[in-house]
This record gives sequence, structure tokens and C-alpha cells, in this order.
Amino acid sequence: MPRSKSYTLYFILLVVVLLACFMVNISFGSVSIPLTEVVNAILGSATEKASWAYIIWDYRIPKALTAILVGSGLALSGLLMQTLFRNPLAGPFVLGISSGASLGAAILIMGASLFNGIFAFGIVNDISLALASSIGSFLVLLAVMLVASRVKDTMALLIIGLMFGSLTAAVVSVLSYFSTAEKLQQYIYWSFGSLGNLSWQQLLLLFIIIVIGLFISIISIKPLNSLLLGENYARSMGVNIKRSRYSIIIATGLLAGGASAFAGPIAFIGLAVPHLTRQIFNTTDHRILLPAVMVYGAILMLICDTIAQWPTSANVLPINAITSIIGAPIVIWLLVRKRKMVF
Repeated sequence: MPRSKSYTLYFILLVVVLLACFMVNISFGSVSIPLTEVVNAILGSATEKASWAYIIWDYRIPKALTAILVGSGLALSGLLMQTLFRNPLAGPFVLGISSGASLGAAILIMGASLFNGIFAFGIVNDISLALASSIGSFLVLLAVMLVASRVKDTMALLIIGLMFGSLTAAVVSVLSYFSTAEKLQQYIYWSFGSLGNLSWQQLLLLFIIIVIGLFISIISIKPLNSLLLGENYARSMGVNIKRSRYSIIIATGLLAGGASAFAGPIAFIGLAVPHLTRQIFNTTDHRILLPAVMVYGAILMLICDTIAQWPTSANVLPINAITSIIGAPIVIWLLVRKRKMVF
């Protein structure tokens, strides 16, 4: 895609594609609903079958909106991490935030097997899992923030974040070893990721978290653009490196932590979508990349969720597997075709 002073047309096309993917996602599932009936249900008109309106409003629309929020949040957090560390392999979970969410869920589900009921807080359901995952993500984020206040080298922060991830993964492994088969299966099922378990109230909470993370990202656009040329250049431009690092880490924690808490650890989107966006838009300007990665992330997540639903079948494939199976070959093809990475 050639450079242009105005990307308005490109974004209009992306929004049209996003709306099309949204409508197709709602119409697909174990119960086939014609697209015209989907439109009628959304507009409040009567549908041919009353059950269709219930399925659309109580299950499929919340799931599609969850896909949009999770996809855009993960994609944006991946862009923030790749810019902060100036590393194309950095993703939203390099700081151990996803591992923290996994640890919180693991303690809730499997902790009772190891600690003889000390961590048996109550019934394991969608709300308690989201709460436990959120607490785990927050604690790891807090630890990273404390480390960031003492470490000046950004690459050292990256390594420390990976060590936090390894540490929490080790604790999860210990819990898994002592867990019963039933609890282990429950945890594995959660780790597959799911977009279809959120109520409207949970969806509203996720929306608020993503919006706050987006707001912090928007006010960090100037530091992000400056950091592309290194911290010394950013300092010469008047950027407060320490404060900017805090802002970017907090935004990533909200975006990636919120997505992991409500949908489970979903791979690939945060790592690959920023690359995909740079290849297509051929720019490193975050004023363009920031909204673009969010739209691309939402589109890709909707496509993966549509495929995962296995149309006309009651089976739903793990969204984690679909995001990698569908997305990884696309990125490989783009990188081979372009032969170089715009970063």
C-alpha cells in the first residue's frame, strides 16, 4: 500500500470489512440464521423464529463484541510492547501479564489440591475466574512496575518480564502436578481461550478497561514515535523516558490483562497484527498504526472466531488454536513477500 497523507479511504474500507465480519460472525453457529434475519433482529424487527432473536442478543452479539474488544486490545498492546522494546518478537505478554492471569486461574481451580482447601475460595465460575485472573495479572504488573522503577535499561526490563513469566509458569506446573484430573482438565479448557462466556455486565467492564488502556495509549503517541529512534533521541525531543515507560506498561497491563482475564490467554494476535499492519500501511507513525492495529486485530479475531464456531455444528474449536493456525501462515507469507520488515 503506497504512502499517502490521507488514510481516510483505507480506514473506511477497514470499517466496512469489520462490519461485514461482524454480521457474518453473528449469522454463523450451531443454529444457522439467515443474514436478513440477523439484520431484522438487530433493528428490533420481528424474526421468523422468536428463538433467533434470543440467540442473537443473548449469545452471539456479546460474543462478537468480545472478539472485537479482545482482538483490538491485544493488537494494540502488542504494538506498544514492540515499540517500547524495539523488538519485533515482543508481544503483549512479554512482561508476564498473561502468565499472571494463568496463575490466578490455576490457583483458583487447582490450588485446593495442593493446599488442602486453603485456596478453595468458592465455586469456580466465569465471574470468579475473571476475578482471579485479573488479580494475578495485576500482581505481576505491580511487580513489573516496581522493577521498572529501579531498572534503567529497557532490555533488562524485557528479560525480567520474561523471568516473571517463567516463574509463574513454574508455579502453574507445580499446581498441575498435584491437581486432580478433573481440575486439570478444567484449567486446560480455560487456557484454550473462549469468547462466548461474557454477560452484558462483564462486557461493559471489559469495554471500560480497554477504553482506559486506549486513552493512555493515545496520550503516549508522541513518546512512542520518539522511542522508535532510541531513548537518547527521545530524550532530546523532551520525552520523559521513565514516565513514558510507566504509561506504556500500564496501558499494556490494562489491555492484555483485561483480555486475558475475560477471554483467557489468546496467542498470536498481539504479536502478529502489528507486523501485518506495518506491512500493509508501510508506516511507523503511531498516529496511523494505533487505530489501524485495533481494527485489524478486531477483524482477525472475528474471522478466527467464525472459523472456530464450525458452522452448522455444535462443536466450538479452541480459539487459541485457530488464531495461530490461520494467522501465522498469513504473516509468514507477508514477510517472505516483502522480504524485509518495516519497523
